[in-house]
Amino acid sequence: MSTETSIPTRSATADPAPDRFDRTPRTTASRSRDRMSYDREAAHAVLDEAWHCDLAFVVDGEPRVLPTLHVRVGDTLYVHGSTGGRPLLAARGDGLRVCASVTLLDGIVYGRSQFHHSANYRSVVVHGVATLVTDDEEKLSVLRALVERTGRGRADDSRPPSRRELAETALLALPLVEVSVRARSGGVRDEPEDLALPHWAGVVPLRTVAGEPETDPDVTAPVPAYLG
Repeated sequence: MSTETSIPTRSATADPAPDRFDRTPRTTASRSRDRMSYDREAAHAVLDEAWHCDLAFVVDGEPRVLPTLHVRVGDTLYVHGSTGGRPLLAARGDGLRVCASVTLLDGIVYGRSQFHHSANYRSVVVHGVATLVTDDEEKLSVLRALVERTGRGRADDSRPPSRRELAETALLALPLVEVSVRARSGGVRDEPEDLALPHWAGVVPLRTVAGEPETDPDVTAPVPAYLG
């Protein structure tokens, strides 16, 4: 979920059509174009549901990918890291050109033919320049929003960062301007001549389900209602 906070609004785009992102050469599909979308609400929904994203960038001529936590606030995607991490160090100054990717895997599709095995999914790819968040007030608000994603009310039910912890934590802000959504849903799409083959075909749905909370030793507080 995106958390409403007092985070200062960042200027992300002058898109005259607020319900859609502008298509660019980097976000234009070269195949299966029917799976591509530029719908802003659909992109927000995927970013809000997913628990992590992969941030790709180049440092010293070498490609890197950083799996990281994220939170969307308005039309800005914030990613979490350490002040000593490579992307955070590289983003100082003018920022770091990145590509962020988020995917939700909804099911495995079993075709009668091996060629038509597939997956149902929803994914978002964001291109742009990520900048380091330097304002402490903004950092505190984003970190609160990140914690609040784990359970509504958790931010008030935990200690906020100390000055040292805040200094050791880094955040990158990536405006949601160059964004694409790609998705597949539905069933098997076998060839007509394969429909009579004696092989099972169908979809096995996948979903992330929270397990029972495991209380840490020495905790005296009851399990919070937002984890129930």
